[in-house]
Amino acid sequence: MTRIGSIGVCTVVERSEPLAYYVSLALLRPDTQKASSKFLKYVIESLQGRKELRKRTLVNAVPIKINKDDIGKITIPVPPLPVQNEIVRILDNFTELTAELTAELTARKKQYEYYRNRLLTFKNSTPRIRLGDICTVITKGTTPKNYHSSGIAFIKTEAFDGSRIDLGKLSYVNEETHFGFLKRSILQADDILITIAGATIGKCALVPKNILPANTNQALAIIRLAEGNSKKYVLYLLQSNHMKEYMQSNIKGSAQPNLNLKQLNDFIIPLPSIEEQQRIVAILDRFDTLCNDISSGLPAEIAARTKQYEYYRDKLLTFPERA
Repeated sequence: MTRIGSIGVCTVVERSEPLAYYVSLALLRPDTQKASSKFLKYVIESLQGRKELRKRTLVNAVPIKINKDDIGKITIPVPPLPVQNEIVRILDNFTELTAELTAELTARKKQYEYYRNRLLTFKNSTPRIRLGDICTVITKGTTPKNYHSSGIAFIKTEAFDGSRIDLGKLSYVNEETHFGFLKRSILQADDILITIAGATIGKCALVPKNILPANTNQALAIIRLAEGNSKKYVLYLLQSNHMKEYMQSNIKGSAQPNLNLKQLNDFIIPLPSIEEQQRIVAILDRFDTLCNDISSGLPAEIAARTKQYEYYRDKLLTFPERA
């Protein structure tokens, strides 16, 4: 193991911020006769590197301020340059593949958005109707006074992952709150949730059956369709240019962008036959799976490649301590 300070120059740059905190950046410039910059980056990101950094920069899990001399004392494995270069070559191959997959995903998402907007553009002969006229409920939740470590699932916008709910990002309330204070916003399977306030306005997700019982807060509107309408079709409409253009015309000049429940009720949507709705949904579902499904499609492939890269990075950059 070698001290960082012995293989190059370390500088700490402090930048004051207006919100009563500061950020310190460590600039490491290695001696290229001793260490490769790419190798140094990979080793600091590795499991062994992160452990060593935590030992120096955390006390009882609380970040502490350290100076350049402290950083220079951090020890990392530094094998001979040919070994470093071979490790860098292997890890570069992993990161390049992940970058290619990410670029492919970005292109597919643009393609998906293009076809979604094309499929949801109709002739004037297609009937138009207020969203509220095909719903049994359009309402919103309330923020509870307390959260709990377990209990009834409570969905906030940060739990949205594309048009799905990330079960790992849920909050929880107790039954008393769910059936009492929050009784107006008790969720049902396939309810559509849409963010109606803040920077993420317009984000949508369907409530899955396996999350119930569940509830939500006032930043999310609940749209519950009447029988005989395609929930997925309406979800895709809410994600399309129809809703984007509607929001732009209704929230202009607002310091805090928001949609109210009346505006949601009054949103005019094209409503073709249920057969046509289902045909459109079948096409868009395939795109959505490819672009957003974490169990298949490109996101799953990127996640798998990232895990593979992290596994081999940590294996390649874990060295035995010298006696």
